[in-house]
Amino acid sequence: MRLRTLIVDDEPIARNVLREELEQIDGVALIGEAGGGAEAVALIEQESPDLVFLDLQMPGIGGFDVVRRLQRGSRLPVIVIVTAYDEYAIQAFEAGAVDYLLKPVSQDRLAEAVDRARRMALSRPEVVERIGKIQEIAEHSTEAGSRKIVGRAGDEFILLNASEVFAFQAEGDLVWIVTAKGRYLATHTLKALQEKLHNSSFRRIHRNALVNVNHVRKLSALSSQRWLITLSNNIEFVVSKRQARTVRELVSW
Repeated sequence: MRLRTLIVDDEPIARNVLREELEQIDGVALIGEAGGGAEAVALIEQESPDLVFLDLQMPGIGGFDVVRRLQRGSRLPVIVIVTAYDEYAIQAFEAGAVDYLLKPVSQDRLAEAVDRARRMALSRPEVVERIGKIQEIAEHSTEAGSRKIVGRAGDEFILLNASEVFAFQAEGDLVWIVTAKGRYLATHTLKALQEKLHNSSFRRIHRNALVNVNHVRKLSALSSQRWLITLSNNIEFVVSKRQARTVRELVSW
């Protein structure tokens, strides 16, 4: 059985590496790649792949969002989760994904995942059941706001709850995650973080800053269109004129 396969990952290099590895495995027919969640949903609906290698951590529409948007009545693919973080992999596996792969993926581990997916693809009811389980945990993850923020400290990756984050602050090409315990390097751009957190307590107050309004302790008017925000850890941010409306909305609360 040849598995018609789709790769979904926002990182071009990661897609290239996975594609080259899959091309060495017999019985895998690559039918396309998607660099984002919206494109992935459209391709799955159009192409009806047998197998999808799905990255969970993508700006905007993430991997769980992709699964949540799949139509239960359509021909659903086998999902193999690909991620750099153990917590997301374990969560996805427990939700019913056929398998999960931790980056970087070894050739042997990839071949094993393809073999498992091939066996499952022969049982469509089982595929539908597992997709349903992933959709359930995706809904729970969205409702509970349990998505993690990934920060980097040296060679270690730190998983943070959004509630722990006071602000995101851009300095040149770097984005810092500000918490009560210190600062960590973010793994995404400020724009990507804003998109990911658009239905949350975070507000853009400057082109270089995104703050958690739940940690705002004081608002001080510097002028009619200039404000100073003080967070509960005493860090201060000046609000840009373009974002003055954000502060007015806070005051109206």
